[in-house]
Order: sequence, then C-alpha cells, then structure tokens
Amino acid sequence: MCLGVPGQVKQIYEANGTRMGKVNFGGIVKEVCLAYVPDLTVGDYTIVHVGFALTKIDEASANETLKMFHDLGILEEELNPEDHAESQLAPACAVDPFGLSQGAKQA
Repeated sequence: MCLGVPGQVKQIYEANGTRMGKVNFGGIVKEVCLAYVPDLTVGDYTIVHVGFALTKIDEASANETLKMFHDLGILEEELNPEDHAESQLAPACAVDPFGLSQGAKQA
C-alpha cells in the first residue's frame, strides 16, 4: 500500500540546499522533504507521501487519521519502523522543485 500519512514537523533544516525536516508519525520519526510546502513550521502537521510533505493539515485531522491507521494496522505497514529505525538515507528531493532558481539546468 502507498498512503499519504499525517505527521508533525519536529525539526526543519537545509540539506544540500533543500528544505528538509524530521516528522513524527505517531512515534516513528522520519526524514522528509519539505520543499513542496514552504510555509510549514515546526509544530505544524502535514501529509507525507513517499518522503515528501504534500500539504498542511490541522492537528485534529492528523490525530484522527493516525489513530485510524494505527487501529487498522496500516501505520506500521506503511512506515516499516523496523526497516528504517536509523535510516541515514534522505528521500530523493529536487533541489529546486519549482524551477525558480535562476540559471537552473534541466536534465
């Protein structure tokens, strides 16, 4: 399965010129690309799909969805905590996802 999972932004930082963050998904913390949602701040909730934050959501919706995913056993399946407990690999994230930098080269 491949779902968008809600999580809370715990930390924001730059990695190789890309806005990244640590996001808590009900106790499982993952590194996430935040470049597509530039208005996210620490404490905000977001929907994350394959390592990318897609949109900002409210806390009540995030917690309700996390509880439902947990109750259905989907949260653990989706996040695979035992496979990624100390993962050092960042999600693939375009350095300039909106093509806004001047002189950006296209592949």
